[in-house]
Amino acid sequence: MSTRKLTVMAMLTAVGLVGAAFIWFPAGVARAYPVQHAVNVIAAVTLGPGPAVLIAFMIGLLRNLLGLGTLLAFPGGMIGALLAGLAYRWKKKTWSAAAGEVFGTAVLGSLAAVPLVRIFLGEGAAVLAFVPGFLISSLAGALIALVILKKWRPDWQKE
Repeated sequence: MSTRKLTVMAMLTAVGLVGAAFIWFPAGVARAYPVQHAVNVIAAVTLGPGPAVLIAFMIGLLRNLLGLGTLLAFPGGMIGALLAGLAYRWKKKTWSAAAGEVFGTAVLGSLAAVPLVRIFLGEGAAVLAFVPGFLISSLAGALIALVILKKWRPDWQKE
């Protein structure tokens, strides 16, 4: 892995962490962190699915260590990043990465969040309780990423 790629991964992790501290809003039973989802789509398009998942994991881990997030950061962020990366790899369109992020977070992330909440937080939760919040958060972030990616295409992406 190149130094440039690692540096971009670190910068995107920092953007996601700082964005989570300042830009969030309540959305159903969860909090919406649209910057996390924007970073996921940008990372998926510019770096690929593996680095996007690693960035999502690091942002979730750091948010939890700093008290800025909950365990819900892991299933939504990581699954969304993976699907965004795979969708972009398949279609080579930024809108497909955004759609992968929204589906991965709102549908699959919601499904994965239910057992996590039961096991780690000791609370029963229905899948439908997470869908609205995850959907709003990922949709907002995906739209932000589409605006950014429309204007920004790094040259190093071809390396």
